Amino acid sequence: MKKIIELKQVYKDYPQAGNLQTVLHGIDLDVVSGEFVAIVGPSGNGKSTLLNLLTGIDHPSRGEVIVNGAALQKLSNEKLTRWRGANVGIVFQFFQLLPTLNLLQNTVLPMDFLGKLPKRQRQQRAMQLLEQVGLADAADRLPSQVSGGQQQRAAIARALANDPPLIVADEPTGNLDAATADAVFELFAHLRDQGKTLVMVTHNAALADAASRKLEIHSGRIHADTPTRVG
Repeated sequence: MKKIIELKQVYKDYPQAGNLQTVLHGIDLDVVSGEFVAIVGPSGNGKSTLLNLLTGIDHPSRGEVIVNGAALQKLSNEKLTRWRGANVGIVFQFFQLLPTLNLLQNTVLPMDFLGKLPKRQRQQRAMQLLEQVGLADAADRLPSQVSGGQQQRAAIARALANDPPLIVADEPTGNLDAATADAVFELFAHLRDQGKTLVMVTHNAALADAASRKLEIHSGRIHADTPTRVG
């Protein structure tokens, strides 16, 4: 199986009160194509920092971060932005939809940025993705005109816009009620079944158990790395 993620002795330091605080300590991690990895552990232990390194939003202080064949620590910010648009779909806890664009326009936006598809095909693909997440009837609504669960489903459609090999989600159900969270997670399970590689930070134990692999992060270190029953 192809390795989508390779982390080699990754450290991340942040300056704090004149000193360096190490948030991640010597992380080694391989994730192969088609895996669904849940990252769990207490708040403030480095889970979101790890996701930011995988997406190129942040840089390692030491070590190597290789995602889909690209050594992210070697790329300029401009190249990273372009790489991210083609290789990673990001789903945030707070949705991060642009408030002045409707759901269709929000879904088209990553395709406009990357420019891989001809313009006439972008809206068609965006509508197909909104239909896939059950939002075809809400395509012309603004984010403020739909529920939190619908906004998160639209954010998932947007993350899929450029058909990236990797989907990364940071607490994607953290602001949703239990029933809505279940519906959103069904979407992730469907993406897993389609062969997408998924890495998700979650505090929800049931959701973590539905992944194929569970990483426990404590004090910036991988405390446990176990396959779940699903895997």
